[in-house]
Amino acid sequence: MRYLPLTDHDRREMLAVIGAGSIDDLFVDVPEAARLSGPIADLPGHASELAVERHMTRLARQNLSAGEAPFFLGCGAYRHHVPASVDHLIQRGEFLTAYTPYQPEIAQGTLQMLFEFQTQVARLLGTDVANASMYDGSTACWEAIGMARRITKRGKAILSGGLHPHYVSVAKTMAKYTGDALDVSLPALTAETDLDTLIGKIDADTSCVVVQYPDILGRIADLTPLADACHANKALLIAVVTEPVALGAIKSPGEMDADIVVGEGQSIGVGLQFGGPYVGLFGCKDKYVRQMPGRLCGETVDADGRRGFVLTLSTREQHIRREKATSNICTNSGLCALAFSIHMTLLGEAGLRALAAANHAGAVAAAERLAKVPGVGLVNDTFFNEFTLDLGREARPIVRALADKQILAGVSLGRLYPGEAALENGLVVAVTETSTPEDVEALATALEEALA
Repeated sequence: MRYLPLTDHDRREMLAVIGAGSIDDLFVDVPEAARLSGPIADLPGHASELAVERHMTRLARQNLSAGEAPFFLGCGAYRHHVPASVDHLIQRGEFLTAYTPYQPEIAQGTLQMLFEFQTQVARLLGTDVANASMYDGSTACWEAIGMARRITKRGKAILSGGLHPHYVSVAKTMAKYTGDALDVSLPALTAETDLDTLIGKIDADTSCVVVQYPDILGRIADLTPLADACHANKALLIAVVTEPVALGAIKSPGEMDADIVVGEGQSIGVGLQFGGPYVGLFGCKDKYVRQMPGRLCGETVDADGRRGFVLTLSTREQHIRREKATSNICTNSGLCALAFSIHMTLLGEAGLRALAAANHAGAVAAAERLAKVPGVGLVNDTFFNEFTLDLGREARPIVRALADKQILAGVSLGRLYPGEAALENGLVVAVTETSTPEDVEALATALEEALA
């Protein structure tokens, strides 16, 4: 039985208060073509559970699972091996069903886990402090831009062409409502990054420069000169990390004096999961902690001198006066943060460095093999586990052709930047510890056939 608490009279009164003639008036901003005027015609009125299960199974079999084929997709979401113990532990009832602790000090286990997560993230990103997680990397990136505006009292953010276009899109959406001016550019299929160009754009109106590390093409650059240029102009440097495993091998952004470091934590402990839920990472210098969005768990002692954990800082609009809130982030990605923390704990520093070394070695071997395919050029010679190929022709049809052969070849730049002819030949290939030499050879052979 459905629970319908409102009567027709209740609905009429509510509509009258807000000045709407009917419920349909609430949806006038939704295009007519996107609205349903009745039940979906193609769906049967009813079916048994058994029939529905069989039907959904048939639909699911049309998908190609990441574990069933050579898999080289990346660009912000990566396939890594997640130990079975991670899934086992996050399904414990006290974790799986937990929500935001409104009386936080009662939930000591949750606070301790988040405190340890913060410690791991801060050490990984090279920052003084990290918060208790955010929704995902793209929203964390925007929150960093908003934080820079509050700190500098300026409203222009310079976004690197190497920043993931989806992150750029989120920033554009939010900037409509804050008035921030975004200086956005496109990447170029070159081995060089755009740091010199970014430095030349910094002026007295600049609140921050946002750069991805490694960038969307997989390129790695020393961020120190950019940080120096930002600070000389009283602007902030925001570094975005979409592949945190890379920080087991390369210098962290915090070590290069980045002011705010954000990222996507999916690679560690969290599966691909059809695109989410993921977990946003957010760290900054200690002097900016009061402007950091989200929440911060701290360590203390109780009246008896015993170690305990508290919710030290909470800037969400539900906890403080709305006009004083620094963020509308309403909760942290607690379960994904737990998965991240468990995986990091299992790896330890030595394990993370070994994992990073395996990723890099596999990517180097793959790049050398694929560069030998006639017609294929390797764009960048600095990379971690992701690099860009120039196929000499549009990459999207090639990717589709290889997918028909059960090979997920990578992400075509034409898909990320539709209509940009200068980028349509680019193919971004990600190689992780799950990619075998046989997978690489299968990709190379299929590319040769497709390009012949």
